[in-house]
Amino acid sequence: MEITRNWWMFALRGTLAVLFGIIALFDPRISLVFLVTVFGVYALLDGILAVYMGVRARPTADRWWGMVILGVVGILAGIIAFANPGLTLFALLYVIAFWAIFTGVLEIAAAIDLRKTIRNEWLLGLDGALSVLLGVILLALPPVTRAYAVALWVGLYAIVYGVGQIALGFRFRDMSRHGRPSFRPA
Repeated sequence: MEITRNWWMFALRGTLAVLFGIIALFDPRISLVFLVTVFGVYALLDGILAVYMGVRARPTADRWWGMVILGVVGILAGIIAFANPGLTLFALLYVIAFWAIFTGVLEIAAAIDLRKTIRNEWLLGLDGALSVLLGVILLALPPVTRAYAVALWVGLYAIVYGVGQIALGFRFRDMSRHGRPSFRPA
């Protein structure tokens, strides 16, 4: 199955998320412009990788387009962050929150779709649930919230999300290397 052969893409996405999280947590007083830039780079790279993964899965997956849509949303979020690096905290909260919610919903849908195909699909579902939770928390914060609060929440989320993606990637690697079928027996 294509998804197990491209295990490294999940691990790479997870590594990028963990690195982003560490940068965001490194200094809670991080400036808004720097946070927007780091978020923009992460969202853009994550989006490009997701589009690539979706296109690569097209010949073998029925719902390859979900990953492509997820990637396009990430690319758009990155472009928005770069187009106006002077975004207010209020706008940044909404960009990140809606991106996280949309990403989470798509990942939960993918996990549900994959439950009959792979084992431990719950990792993807957990990542999706964490994405939705982050989005809801960010939407609940008042517009006057300081930048370090955003950095803290986004940084923590990115690290947990990234670890989940890395674990999922290595799970796929093990399935691919050991010749284990990636399908559950009927």
